[in-house]
Amino acid sequence: MAFKVNQRLDSWVNEQLAQGRFGFALDSLREALPAQTEIARKFALKRLSDKGEILSIYKGYYIILPPQYAEKGVLPPPLFLDAFMKAIRRPYYVSLLNAAAYHGASHQQPQEYLITTTFPVMRPISKKGLKLNFISIKTIPEELLEKRKTESGYINISSPGLTAADLVQYEKRIGGLNRAVAVLEELQETLTPADFNALLVQHAHVTALQRLGYLLEFICHNQELSDSLYKNMQSCNLEFFRIPLKTSAPVKGFSSENRWKVIVNTTIELEE
Repeated sequence: MAFKVNQRLDSWVNEQLAQGRFGFALDSLREALPAQTEIARKFALKRLSDKGEILSIYKGYYIILPPQYAEKGVLPPPLFLDAFMKAIRRPYYVSLLNAAAYHGASHQQPQEYLITTTFPVMRPISKKGLKLNFISIKTIPEELLEKRKTESGYINISSPGLTAADLVQYEKRIGGLNRAVAVLEELQETLTPADFNALLVQHAHVTALQRLGYLLEFICHNQELSDSLYKNMQSCNLEFFRIPLKTSAPVKGFSSENRWKVIVNTTIELEE
């Protein structure tokens, strides 16, 4: 009996791979093999896990490890991310350094895969060599996302403009402002004035946009991009307040004599 249960599960998992699926939800397995008891299913899943053919990454969700990835014991996130996020009913987009790499700014190698999703907050996922970390926001700006093709389908990534704004907004998540600027230096080769449109300006935090504008103008020396951002912020009637370039540093005695009203309280050192 156990052999038949294992054989049925093996066949079903192989069918998923044959159809380009690299993961599955436990609910899908229950629907596909309704005759299996919970105990039999549990032992069959454990057997495949012990063999390194599947890996549980989240309660009720497994990724499938084909032979070419079995030795590492983990899959590249683009192969399963979209299906996983749909299975747990979470809108999302790949963000920060991972999104920047898709846009050609790949010099900075991320140590984790960063994903933006909605509340409630999701805990990080760390399994063997897999590290997924999550940023939670109120609403995912679907109009500011792009789809990129993968071996298993598509994934959502932030547009170049949203990526730039996120890099500044969440600079502490990637190692600080200097690293954010290093990525911006590369990303500006992809950015166009049209990326700083009303949709982006209305979604992103005003303070992040002020700091981004300052960095584009005075550190990246890209007048065209900074002018476009400034113009659209003015068109949307956004109010500028004096804000520090480095949020954790003192501001007393530092100048904010620039159109962005950014208090220049740190020196940006570009990474080589």
